[in-house]
Amino acid sequence: MPFQPVILWTDALIFLLLALVIAFILIARRREHLRAPWREVMRSKMAMGCLVVLLAYFTLGLLDSLHFRPALPSADASNGRVDYSTEVLSVLDLAAAPLRSRVEKTYSAPFAAYSYARETVTRLDGTQVREFPRLQFGGAHLQDPAAERGRDILLRSLRALLVGGIIWLLSGALLVALLARRANTPFRLMLANIMRGRTAIPWHVMLYTSGAMMLLAAWCVALSGAYHILGTGKVGQDVFYEAIKSIRTGLVIGTLTTLVTLPFAMLGVLAGYFRGWVDDVVQYVYTTLNSIPDVLLIAAAILMLQVYMANHPDQFDTIALRADVRLLFLCLILGITSWTGLARLLRGETLKLREMDYVQAAVALGAGHAAIIRRHLIPNVMHIVLITMVLSFSGLVLAEAVLSYVGVGVDPSTMSWGNMINSARLEMAREPMVWWLLLAAFVFMFTLVLAANLFSDKVRDAFDPRLRKL
Repeated sequence: MPFQPVILWTDALIFLLLALVIAFILIARRREHLRAPWREVMRSKMAMGCLVVLLAYFTLGLLDSLHFRPALPSADASNGRVDYSTEVLSVLDLAAAPLRSRVEKTYSAPFAAYSYARETVTRLDGTQVREFPRLQFGGAHLQDPAAERGRDILLRSLRALLVGGIIWLLSGALLVALLARRANTPFRLMLANIMRGRTAIPWHVMLYTSGAMMLLAAWCVALSGAYHILGTGKVGQDVFYEAIKSIRTGLVIGTLTTLVTLPFAMLGVLAGYFRGWVDDVVQYVYTTLNSIPDVLLIAAAILMLQVYMANHPDQFDTIALRADVRLLFLCLILGITSWTGLARLLRGETLKLREMDYVQAAVALGAGHAAIIRRHLIPNVMHIVLITMVLSFSGLVLAEAVLSYVGVGVDPSTMSWGNMINSARLEMAREPMVWWLLLAAFVFMFTLVLAANLFSDKVRDAFDPRLRKL
C-alpha cells in the first residue's frame, strides 16, 4: 500500500462522537418533542448562517483527523517489502502539501517577497552587504516585486473570485434543483421563493454565507500558491497553514471534553433523585473539586504526564503519538474540572422533577429506580445538558488558548492557536513588530467562537421550556 492508516486516540473519539451525533439526529427525527425545538433553530437566519461556518470548521477538522504514514521508496521493493515514514500526516496535510513544504528561513510579512530581517548577503563581486534577502517561495515568480506585486495580487484575486463565484452558482443551482424536486415545484418558482425568504428554512442566508466562504476559500487557495498570505513564523513555516491545522486542536478540546464531562455530570441526577447519603457524597465531591484552582490541577496533571513520557519513551514511538496523548489527557483533565457546574444544575432540576405527578405515579406502580431515571428524568433534563454543552464549547476553545499560553496546554509540537499566541508573545516587543501570528490566531479563533456563541444562543432559546413557543 502507498500508505499505512494510523488511528490516534483522539481520531477514534472524534469519529465516535460523530457517530453519536448521527444517532441522535436519527432518533430526533422520529420523536416530535425533539424535532420541534430543532425546527425552531432551523428557522433562525442567524443560526443557519452560523451553522454553515461551523460545518466548514468541522469539515477541516475531520480531514485533519484522517491520519496515515506514507510509504518510503525502498531498495527492497522487489521483495514486496514496504517501509513507512515515521511522520504521521493527515488528508489535510496532503491537500495543503505546497503550504507545508514551502518553508522559508525565518519571519516574513504577509504577501512579502523579502525576508523580515536583514542578513549578510555576498554579491557577485565578492562584497558583503546587509539587506533583506528575497524569499525562496513567497513572490519568487516576480522579477521586480516592488513594481509587479500589486498588479499580480489584483489579477490573481479577480481570477480567484471568478472561479469561486462559478463554483458557488453551480452548487447553489444544484441545491435549488434538489429542493424543487423534493417539493415537486418548478425550478424558477423554488428559486424565487428561496431568494425572497419564503421557505421554512432560510436557505437564502445559507447560500449567501456559503457563497462568501467559497469566495474567501478560492481567494486563499489562489493567493497562497504564490505568496505567504499570512506571513511566516520564526522557523519559516507558513502561518496560514498553522492556523488551518490549529482548527482540529480547538475542535478536539471543545468536543471531546463533553465525552468526559457527561458521565460525571449525570451524578447530579443521581444526587437529586436518591437524596440522602448519595446526595451528600456527590455534593462533597464536586465541592472539594471546586475548591482546587483549575489551572493548578491541570498543570500538575500535565507535569505528571510529561514525567511519565520521559520515563517510558518506548511507549511513544512517534512525535504525533506523544502529542496526541497529551491532547487527550488535556481533554480528560478539562472534563474532570468542568463537570461540577452542570452537575449542580441537574441536581436542582431532578429535585423538582422527582416530585412531579408522573414520577410519583411510576413509583407507586412499582417501577424500578433505573427505569424511572432512564425514562422520566434523563429525557426531561437533556435540554439543560444540551444547552450547557453548546454554550461551554466556546469556553473550552478559549481555555486551550489560555493554557497553551501559560505553558500547560497542548504539546509544543501540536499546532494550536494557543501555541501561536504563545509564540507571538515575545515577538510583539521586537522592532519591527511581528504581528501576523497573533492576528491569524485571533481571526480564526474569533470566527469559530463567535459562530458557536450565536448558534448556541438560538439553541438555548429553542430548548428552554420557559422561552419555548406554545
